[in-house]
Amino acid sequence: SSCKGYFYACLSLSSTTGYGKSFSQLSKDEKTIIRDKVIKEIRKNRYNPVTDVLVLTDAQVYGLQKVRDYYRDVFTNGDGWGLQKGLIKESDMPKTNRAWVADSDQIQQIADFFFWTAWLSSTPRIGDNITYTNNWPYYEDAGNTMTFSAMWWSGASVTILILFVAIILYFFYRYQLSMQEAYKEGQFPVIDLRKQPLTPSQVKSGKYFAIVAVLFFVQTMFGALLAHYYVEPDSFFGIKWIHDLLPFNIAKGYHLQLAIFWIATSWLGMGIFIAPLVGGHEPKKQGLLVDILFWALVVLVGGSMIGQWLGVNGYLGNSWFLLGHQGWEYIELGRIWQIILVVGMLIWLFIVFRGIKSGLKRESDKGGLIHLLFYSAIAVPFFYIFAFFMKPDTNFTMADFWRWWIIHLWVEGIFEVFAVVVIGFLLVQLRLVTKKSTVRALYFQFTILLGSGVIGIGHHYYYNGSAEIWIALGAVFSALEVIPLTLLILEAYEQYKMMRDGGVNFPYKSPFWFLISTAIWNLVGAGVLGFLINLPAVSYFEHGQFLTPAHGHGAMMGVYGMFGIAVLLYSLRNIVKPEAWNDKWLKFACWMLNIGLAGMIAVTLLPIGILQMKEAFEKGYWASRSPEFLQQDIVQNLNLIRAVPDTIFLIGVIVIMGFSVKALFHLRKPTHGEGEALPVVDLTKEE
Repeated sequence: SSCKGYFYACLSLSSTTGYGKSFSQLSKDEKTIIRDKVIKEIRKNRYNPVTDVLVLTDAQVYGLQKVRDYYRDVFTNGDGWGLQKGLIKESDMPKTNRAWVADSDQIQQIADFFFWTAWLSSTPRIGDNITYTNNWPYYEDAGNTMTFSAMWWSGASVTILILFVAIILYFFYRYQLSMQEAYKEGQFPVIDLRKQPLTPSQVKSGKYFAIVAVLFFVQTMFGALLAHYYVEPDSFFGIKWIHDLLPFNIAKGYHLQLAIFWIATSWLGMGIFIAPLVGGHEPKKQGLLVDILFWALVVLVGGSMIGQWLGVNGYLGNSWFLLGHQGWEYIELGRIWQIILVVGMLIWLFIVFRGIKSGLKRESDKGGLIHLLFYSAIAVPFFYIFAFFMKPDTNFTMADFWRWWIIHLWVEGIFEVFAVVVIGFLLVQLRLVTKKSTVRALYFQFTILLGSGVIGIGHHYYYNGSAEIWIALGAVFSALEVIPLTLLILEAYEQYKMMRDGGVNFPYKSPFWFLISTAIWNLVGAGVLGFLINLPAVSYFEHGQFLTPAHGHGAMMGVYGMFGIAVLLYSLRNIVKPEAWNDKWLKFACWMLNIGLAGMIAVTLLPIGILQMKEAFEKGYWASRSPEFLQQDIVQNLNLIRAVPDTIFLIGVIVIMGFSVKALFHLRKPTHGEGEALPVVDLTKEE
């Protein structure tokens, strides 16, 4: 809206100056003359990099003032669409010596920032004919149209994808780079859970999974609240105080942050559980460390959520960045909470290392399965460090650059790597696949997953002020990211076959249902829906619209969420008494979660996303993000219908939560104490 307001203010002043009339009173020819004049005027770069001075024309100065007036009204009186009155108050910050905020009028500062975004998105780079944002957002009236680079590399990326699919499939089948079954037909390994060893730290991991399920439920409820706000933006079924207490931005921050918390915690709990199985014994004081980490996580989750609420509501003053809300999606945590998060992950890494240390010593191959498990565990805390590369005074483009290292590389990359290693380890540990074929398959997956994913991060840099080269790199390599995700669908069949071969007595049916779900959503949510919006030509019109959460839900919940539940159930299956287990309810929950997730994407997010792209294509990007678009009957009805799949999904969440919490009261007693050797499969021995 700032770009539109800036441009129309320039039109207004130029019309009055040139013809003595408002722009709406001009004839068609006069409007064309004024529009061409203004486009030429605003698309001339008057910034001097030597003196660091930007010179504005009279029309641009008028545009700046109109942008200031608009946002002063919005932040003072609200926008009628859920934005609270008096949102920005001078009293929220000290009068002088403010942390990261200038001492002058805060509303004018934020308005000037919005004007700056309008200027750089409509002004060509020095010595170039495209803007700093590669002509985004689409706004033909102001001269912003899709570049040749975006069009060409969209087509080229599809062509290269087809070529590499053929090449990678050739190597995949030529060298048998899939996991090979370790059992012969009719000789499926007998797994007797009553004989499974159990240590004190493994039993203590049970409380992690109960917390995971509770956080999953809370996160889902915040998601339901957000969905409702699209229909009723300033209240919840007429209850105003709920919106006043939890406005959209706070609810969204909680929804995103809790997703990372519960998924990551499930993986931490699983790492704690499998560590003794790898090392072959329980290290001394391992249980104490597990308890310390658990309470550290409780402090982190509770403290950060309180801090975010206080920060957004202006109660933290100069401590907003340290204890409150940083203002970036997926990196909402204040800096102190980020430090606690990293310390917690390092404690977890230490716990895992102590547990698997004996296995690492026995495994002479530094690239063997146990070492791969340890390397992937190291990557989890290490790659989060990039979140510390951004501060409030970091240039927006550079800050966004590092932010996507967290979202894309840490969440979508390292989480994926850790997931495939853990799946491989579990299948080998259960004697379902051979270790040799698993290690070979993992290296193949790493090569294509990280080979495409690291540079594929560039699809997030198309229009954020980065260089045009990222359009080419992001388009090509993000297209290639689809290949490893597609190959994982083959794993879904293999896992289904193993579950079928295991028969009625196979104890891990529930985890396998969710592993199969993970593989399917890897293809659909991460692969298909991700590829749809990663093409530069599509992203140009779609960026930040409903198709993005369609991909986000399919990938975050469909892949990492389903996998988090899978490892939760695998771990609980071993520490919960067999008589307290109920596969029927868990199968029901699996169906509810999958149907609900698919429903919310297919019924609401995809249709609205397509309508939104059409709106942007026909009227300009600003129109697709306007309240008027969201208030259309068809959009409102699609959002209302979402209540059906959301309710189905919620039923699945409640079943998982109820089962996980109830499991705490039916835990097995440890069979082995600290230092005692465990009768487990030695993964260091050759097959």
